[in-house]
Amino acid sequence: MSHNSFGHLFRFTTWGESHGPAIGAVVDGCPPGLALSEADIQPFLDKRRPGTSRFTTQRQEPDVVRILSGVFEGKTTGTPISLMIDNVDQRSKDYSDVAKAYRPGHADYAYDAKYGFRDYRGGGRSSARETAMRVAAGAVARLVIHEVTITAWVEAIGGDAIDPANFDLAQIDQNPFFCPDAVAAARWEKLVDDARKAGSSLGAVIACEATGVPAGWGAPLYAKLDADLASACMSINAVKGVEIGDGFSAGRLRGEDNADAMRPGADGPEFLTNHAGGIAGGISTGQPVLVRVAFKPTSSILTPVETIDREGNATEIMTKGRHDPCVGIRGAPVVEAMVALVLADHKLRHRGQMG
Repeated sequence: MSHNSFGHLFRFTTWGESHGPAIGAVVDGCPPGLALSEADIQPFLDKRRPGTSRFTTQRQEPDVVRILSGVFEGKTTGTPISLMIDNVDQRSKDYSDVAKAYRPGHADYAYDAKYGFRDYRGGGRSSARETAMRVAAGAVARLVIHEVTITAWVEAIGGDAIDPANFDLAQIDQNPFFCPDAVAAARWEKLVDDARKAGSSLGAVIACEATGVPAGWGAPLYAKLDADLASACMSINAVKGVEIGDGFSAGRLRGEDNADAMRPGADGPEFLTNHAGGIAGGISTGQPVLVRVAFKPTSSILTPVETIDREGNATEIMTKGRHDPCVGIRGAPVVEAMVALVLADHKLRHRGQMG
C-alpha cells in the first residue's frame, strides 16, 4: 500500500498498525537548528492519548514518543526525523468476529475489495491509532511556524452545539471534551455516557483556528492553502466533511453579506468580518485561518448491525473491545496537528518561491 506520505517541502510519512509492535513517523524537510526534544512533542500526544477519561476508549497506551534520528545535541540537523511510539495494550482477541464479517461504516470491506487482504486487528492502518503519529509530526511542524498559534475545540457532539455567547478559550483544557462552553460540556457528559451505555456512538464537529498566519501563504490554483487544509483534514480517520470559514453557510448568503469588507489600517487592511476563514483565492489574507471538521460516529459499536461475511452471506455484527463512544473528542489534537503540518509546508514553499 502506497500513499502514506503528506506534504511537499515539509513532508511526513507514518507507518505501523493499531495492533503491531509500534507506530512511527518520519518527518523530512524540517529546517536545521531548531531546538527539539521528546518533551516538546509529548504534551500534544498526552492530549490525544486514549484512556484519559470515561468518555474515550479505555485502551491504556502511554504514547511515549522516542526520537530516533534527525536531532543532535538538542537541535534538528535538517535530516529526516524519525519518531516512534510502542504499542503496549493491544487486545487482538476482541476482533475475532471482525475477522469473519465486515463492520458497516468502517473500512473493512473497502480494504478487502482493494487489497484482497486486511489486518482485522483494530483495523490495521485504518485505525485512528495512526493519528498519534500525525500529532507527533505536528508538534515538530509547530517549531517551524513559531509565529502561529493553533487552537482546536469541539463545537458540537451528537448535534448538540455550544453557545457562542458562552465561548471561553480557557475552558478548553478544563474538561474532557475540549469544549469552550462549560454549560455544553456538562450536557455532553450525559449525552456521551448514554450513547456508551446503549452500545452506540456519536458524531462531532471540531473547529480549529490558526492566528498569526501572515498574508501570502498559498497559491492561486493547484496549491491553494484551503485546498491543502481540506485534504489534510479529510485524510483523518472518520472525517466526512471540512469547511473553511463560513463553508456551506456561504451558499445561503448574498454577495454583500459574504464579502469581508476592508478599511485602512496601520499595518495593512483591517477586515470587518472573516467569512472567508482567512483565505482568499487560495492565499492567506493575514486574518485567522478557520477550519471546521465533521467526524462521523465511531463505526465499532456494541449495537448489532446488519452486514455480510467474507463469503457474502448475510449476518449481523456487534464489535467487542474498547472503542471511543465519540471519536471526535480526541480529534481536536489531530486537527490541530494537520493544520500545523500544512502551514509549515506552505511557509517553506512560500519562502522557496518568494525568498
